[in-house]
Amino acid sequence: MNPSRPSEVAAAYNEWAATYDVVPNRTRDLAGDVLRRVNLKFTSRTIIEVGCGTGRNTEWLARSAASAKNIIGLDFSEQMLAHARARLNDPRVRFLRHDVRSAWPLENASADVIIVMLVLEHVEHLQTIFEEAARTLTAFGELFICELHPMRQLLGGQARFANVQTGELQLVPAFLHNVSDYVNAGLAAGLELTQLGEWRDAEAAPRELPRLLSLTLRAPVRPLS
Repeated sequence: MNPSRPSEVAAAYNEWAATYDVVPNRTRDLAGDVLRRVNLKFTSRTIIEVGCGTGRNTEWLARSAASAKNIIGLDFSEQMLAHARARLNDPRVRFLRHDVRSAWPLENASADVIIVMLVLEHVEHLQTIFEEAARTLTAFGELFICELHPMRQLLGGQARFANVQTGELQLVPAFLHNVSDYVNAGLAAGLELTQLGEWRDAEAAPRELPRLLSLTLRAPVRPLS
């Protein structure tokens, strides 16, 4: 079976959904912490969360971005979305099932902030993601990405979970992307890199490899048509 097929990744996350929020996961927790620490502006803005999963971060966004206009969560795991919908009852929040590797069901220049966390390791070809983000962002809109660091991937790091039925460790299909792959895909889509971060666990030694890579990119002013 081709590991790049969306059904394989979605099926894995469908199985993971039951335990995703309850089993300790340093990568998931650090990514959530990073989102809370970066300087993204939410006031009166429309926020798109790509790969919203069970809505852990969506819930924080809805609470912290109380003045946000709309929050839209995209994910292609129906079971993950079921947890997200059960978690949140907010008229500003909407969840859509969608494979983000195809054209997003969003209007041009309709999003002020796009958040993509722990998603792109499961995407073989990055360019469509960045092009769709560039199309969807308003002028000066921000794209925030947070992913497992490529150096961690080179050492065998990969999204994984224990199967509820069998207890067997299951790896979610993943692809290695270098830091330059992310940066160049963003630049090729016409976005501007404004910040790059490398994040370690709180207790990590200075020489320990970072766990996560983050990038913030900005859409330029759009020319008048």
